[in-house]
Amino acid sequence: MIKKESRNVSRVKRHERIRKNLSGTKEVPRLCVFRSNTNIYAQIINDETGETLASASSLEMKLKNVNIETAKKVGTQIAKNAAKAGYTEVVFDRGGYQYHGKVQALADAAREAGLKF
Repeated sequence: MIKKESRNVSRVKRHERIRKNLSGTKEVPRLCVFRSNTNIYAQIINDETGETLASASSLEMKLKNVNIETAKKVGTQIAKNAAKAGYTEVVFDRGGYQYHGKVQALADAAREAGLKF
C-alpha cells in the first residue's frame, strides 16, 4: 500500500528548496511566516548572524481566531515592529505555504503598512 506523506513534511521540503536561494542580510533581512492551526507568526531575521530583528504573532496580540483578519493585523504589526527596528525593505519567505489566504493577507497588510518586498 502506498503511504502519503503528511502535509507538514511536504511543506518542510518545499521550505528547504525555497531557502536554498533565499536569505536575509543586515541591509535586507528575511520576513519569515509560520502558520499553525491556532496561531500565525512573522519574524524578521538576519541570516548572516542568525538573530531575530523583529517579530509579531497572533499569540502575543492575544487574538483567538486565526483567520484572514487576524493575519492582516499580524502583518500590520510586523511592519510597525520592523520600522521601529529601522528596516523598511525585506525579502519575503512564505515558509513553504501557498501564497494564498492567510499568508497573502499577512504579506499585503505588511506592504500597506510600509514594508517593501
